[in-house]
Amino acid sequence: MNISQAAAACGLSPRMIRHYEKIGLLPAPPRSEGGYRQYSQRDLHTLGFIQRARRLGFSMEQIGHLLTLWQDRSRSSAEVKALTAAHLKELEEKIRDLQAMHDTLAELADCCSGDDRPDCPIIRSLADD
Repeated sequence: MNISQAAAACGLSPRMIRHYEKIGLLPAPPRSEGGYRQYSQRDLHTLGFIQRARRLGFSMEQIGHLLTLWQDRSRSSAEVKALTAAHLKELEEKIRDLQAMHDTLAELADCCSGDDRPDCPIIRSLADD
């Protein structure tokens, strides 16, 4: 199938598929006599793997590592688990940071009367050193 058909089948844009090829997550497929990329079911399966990993927030580098592990049938699951645990730790740190931002913004919003006066604790807080 060509790139448009592959994109439709896996819910990605042709541009994203070409990007995955460019950065080495997806091997360049063979081309037709007319020069069109020809994707196999295996390629679609790989694209699905990449897409699911992206939805879980793995970086492109991590996805590349996961793909290597996925394709290595002699690998141990310990390395996969370690990579996932490291990613989970990163996510937990981001969640803490986002919660702190949320709490600060909620407090500032509560302090602001939101009336016609120019005095605003939100602006004052952003302007303070």
